[in-house]
Amino acid sequence: MGSSVVDLGPGLVVALLALTALAVGVGAWSGLGQDRPVLLAAVRATVQLAAVSAVLVVVLRSLALSAAFVLLMLTVAAVTAAGRVTGLPLRAPGAWRRAAATGLAIVAGSAPVVTLVLLSGAVPRQGAAVVPIAGIVIGGAMTATSLAGRRLRDELTQRRGEVDAALALGFLPRDAVLEVARPVAATALVPALDQTRTVGLVTLPGAFVGVLLGGGSALQAGAAQLLVLVGLLAAEAIAVWVVTEQVARGTLHD
Repeated sequence: MGSSVVDLGPGLVVALLALTALAVGVGAWSGLGQDRPVLLAAVRATVQLAAVSAVLVVVLRSLALSAAFVLLMLTVAAVTAAGRVTGLPLRAPGAWRRAAATGLAIVAGSAPVVTLVLLSGAVPRQGAAVVPIAGIVIGGAMTATSLAGRRLRDELTQRRGEVDAALALGFLPRDAVLEVARPVAATALVPALDQTRTVGLVTLPGAFVGVLLGGGSALQAGAAQLLVLVGLLAAEAIAVWVVTEQVARGTLHD
């Protein structure tokens, strides 16, 4: 196997097929009705990763192409988060306005983190380093934005009476919404907080394992993982803050 985490052979194909069948079977037998979504997600991931892997062979050779690929990731993240936060499909009117709003939260969270990491010299300014770091941070900011926005939508629907009561007491609309929104939005940070608190004790995340498999020392792997985890905390906290303000101001929800 060398330095690779998987052996690119028949065993990989068998394992992927078996794992997909297991996930689909559980999705059906559990009564959750997620067998079809699981199958489609697995097929989509296979196709996307095959295509992305082929593209990255060329992209990682150029810093400019790497930057363009990061912009593509941001666009996809914004569109995905917009659908999760609002519950509306891409073809619904105002899709790009919604995507711009969620994109703002994702960029606000990921841009300063990636910039600080690169300016510090902690990672080399090369495509092979920029794309993975940016992808991890953007993905974290997207997840936090989606979780916070979706939870806020549900909570504000259920607790509309509390917002109306605050308005009746003279609160401004933004302040009335924030009375309900802030504690709820904070729950979107729970996964990142739990992962950071338990790192090394419960799991060894991808950055740690990746450095080890690449031939780095355990100390280098720990430093890389710490950089990623703290960066994710910062990016997700900012993203949640921004999307909460957008919801409070009526940019994403009525």
